[in-house]
Amino acid sequence: MEEQPALVRERCVACCRDAPRVSDGDIVELQRQIPEWSVRDQDGIPRLERTFRFKEYRRALDFTQRIGDLAEAEDHHPAILTEARRVTVTWWTHAIRGLHRNDFIMAAKTDGLYDASLDRS
Repeated sequence: MEEQPALVRERCVACCRDAPRVSDGDIVELQRQIPEWSVRDQDGIPRLERTFRFKEYRRALDFTQRIGDLAEAEDHHPAILTEARRVTVTWWTHAIRGLHRNDFIMAAKTDGLYDASLDRS
């Protein structure tokens, strides 16, 4: 079994408008732990995004709920689009209109939820 990235063991920290965004160098380093995620610019705001695929809509919906539960537990909330047999998750920090370490932590934890899903393909 593949080892989980160190980010999975971290917790999100409270974030305010003056919290630092991750630097370009930090993004490169952190993305090594979540290689399937892309940095996408939307409305001038960088965001982490990944689409997950499932065998059935029900499994995609269950995954969506688990992401919601995780988001509530960490008090950090993504955009989630659930359609047919796929779920697209987008993480960014609203308060700073950019990427914070929290987004990478949550992306890694989202990957862990997906890896734990049974019969998803």
